[in-house]
Amino acid sequence: MHEWISDTVARRWRGTRAVDIAELRGDASARRFWRVRLPPGSRRIPSTAIAIDLGPDDLPRYARAIEMYPKSMAEPPWLNLHRYLSGLGVPVPELYEWSPQARMMLVEDVGEVSLFDAARRDPADAGDLYREAVSELLRIHVEATAHPDPRCVAFKVAYDVRLFAWEMEDFAAELPSLSAEFDREVIGHELDALASRLGKLPRVLSHRDFHGGNLFVQQARGRAVRIRIIDFQDALMAPAAQDLSVLLTTRDTGELITPAIEQKLLDFYYTGAIRRKAPVPAYDDFIASYRLCVLQHALKCVGRFARLEREGKPGYKVYIPHALGQARRMLAELAPEFPNLRIALAS
Repeated sequence: MHEWISDTVARRWRGTRAVDIAELRGDASARRFWRVRLPPGSRRIPSTAIAIDLGPDDLPRYARAIEMYPKSMAEPPWLNLHRYLSGLGVPVPELYEWSPQARMMLVEDVGEVSLFDAARRDPADAGDLYREAVSELLRIHVEATAHPDPRCVAFKVAYDVRLFAWEMEDFAAELPSLSAEFDREVIGHELDALASRLGKLPRVLSHRDFHGGNLFVQQARGRAVRIRIIDFQDALMAPAAQDLSVLLTTRDTGELITPAIEQKLLDFYYTGAIRRKAPVPAYDDFIASYRLCVLQHALKCVGRFARLEREGKPGYKVYIPHALGQARRMLAELAPEFPNLRIALAS
């Protein structure tokens, strides 16, 4: 890997070299990342870049399990989505080099300050920072959906009832350890009903994993900031509220996004979509779709974080109580729907 990185840097920027290559901690994917430091002093050469090893498989676990993508693809989804999103002006990293033989990429380094980190650093600014993220989300949802490209793989893949149901299988397996007060068959019917309702919602082009760890904050002049977006390779067609649920409730976001800020951001999104002349549901239906998406996302996270811990990937267990709290909050707001699930998670 180091040899490929060194050779690629020397070829991309003649006369320069990689002075340091440091592996970065990835998330739950099989990909690997390195921050590459370059000699200072040249305006035409960045001070750093990110090298990415895509690993042996382009598709995530869920996509293989339910066969969501075409059986053969000419290129990795990351490259396909990068070309499309870049053309729309979405602030994704610049692609410097790509090697299909090595399955390695060299891309722009968008910084080390994630949206999570920036909001935690100054909680008083959390609402404003997340509003910038919602603005970028509107660009994807409205502009991309209004300009579909048949060459873009995301328009051929849907967050449908199959995927919503599959994502909650880990939760169903974990439920016995969470509560003795449940009838698995009855709760299974309620999970199926949740997936069915979500699968019937109108869809927009969705990032799918639009949370504060995949959004980076770049400081411009004064207090102006720019949001940069990574991890977009799993984009697909999904309910608009799915991205919002991920953004506003993933992991311990609740420590920063209070219910009052959450409501303001939902209103900002809804009015922004109207101003952009996007087709939108009635406001009450929009809020209902958000609650359903938050509930499903929380249940998915409970099961997934527990599974990752069992598989020897530590650090996720700490987020399970927060996900359970989000699920309980949504079940209370959706009452009297899902009564058995509400009882099972009451303790």
